[in-house]
Amino acid sequence: MTLPYRTLAAALGVLAATACTPSDTTSAPAKARSGGAQSGCLSRSYPEIGGPISLVNDKGEAVTEDNFKGRPALIYFGFTYCPDVCPMTLVSVARAYKMLPDGLEPPQTLLISVDPERDTPETLAQYVTTAAFPENLVGLTGTKEQVRAAADSFIADYSRIDDDSSSAGYTMDHTSLLYLMDEDWKLKTFFTHEDTSETIAACLAEVLED
Repeated sequence: MTLPYRTLAAALGVLAATACTPSDTTSAPAKARSGGAQSGCLSRSYPEIGGPISLVNDKGEAVTEDNFKGRPALIYFGFTYCPDVCPMTLVSVARAYKMLPDGLEPPQTLLISVDPERDTPETLAQYVTTAAFPENLVGLTGTKEQVRAAADSFIADYSRIDDDSSSAGYTMDHTSLLYLMDEDWKLKTFFTHEDTSETIAACLAEVLED
């Protein structure tokens, strides 16, 4: 399925625009549709999504997409200071992995920070060990230019929002989608904020057993 870049970007924006603030749920789009198996999770495959990345992992090592080829990868753009949406999403993914059939290995989970100013490799290294998150979670960061290039490859958007009420002084608005890449770093499907652990697990089982 191929759509013009602007049309695709607009469609993804309607599905996934969110802010990592306590009012996230009130700004979520009401008509976003589930990407679970019931609605045909494998119908969300766009060749325009998912290009090269050049980032730094939570061990301080330079990595590209080649480091993650050879097995499926589930990618999320977020940041460690996100108070609710990001951790809730990662917890949902961890729960989905526990629902997979026995013997089925979950995809490699990648968190690409949209806040490289604060999210150093050291900060990410501590964050990804959160007990409720996926056990195989790897954090990725980089320069502002590297992170923007990675986001553009996934038609993911983000922006800094000044917030005087926050001790950090700002928060981040960002696309809140989970991108499932295959072994060749090609998009298989994506999940929105409305997908539950159950629908994610059902779709992953369908993909990983294929």
